[in-house]
Amino acid sequence: MRVILKQDISTLGRAGEIKEVRDGYARNFLFPRGLVMNANPRSVKEKAYLEEVQARKIAKRKKSAEEMAAQLNGKEVTVSAKVGEDNKIFGSITNIQIAKELEAMGFPIERRSIHLDENIKALGNYKVHMKLHDGVNATLQLHVVAAE
Repeated sequence: MRVILKQDISTLGRAGEIKEVRDGYARNFLFPRGLVMNANPRSVKEKAYLEEVQARKIAKRKKSAEEMAAQLNGKEVTVSAKVGEDNKIFGSITNIQIAKELEAMGFPIERRSIHLDENIKALGNYKVHMKLHDGVNATLQLHVVAAE
């Protein structure tokens, strides 16, 4: 029996692949758990269409990420923080604070995509790397200043 895998199955293969399995295995195990669908001509065409739609969505997201990366590269962001003696920051600057500053500037970036090389616990200038999409990265300059 030919089936299309709906999700990754370690013993069979990856999601979207068309595999030949025994009838009993498909009827008694795979179909009741919703792991596969029958590979008839209609479902094969449907699978191809869904893959095409998914590829278009990914291309659109990547294009918008590339445009945002072009705008963000070289940008300077300033974050103010309370400081104590020797210009040490109370706590540290986090990716959440940087994401809020970027959002205020008009760049809605998710905090998980912002990667800090080190913990920022002092005033100064730092480089911040962001992974906006697979293969699309941006770097900006972060200025940490004392709060008034």
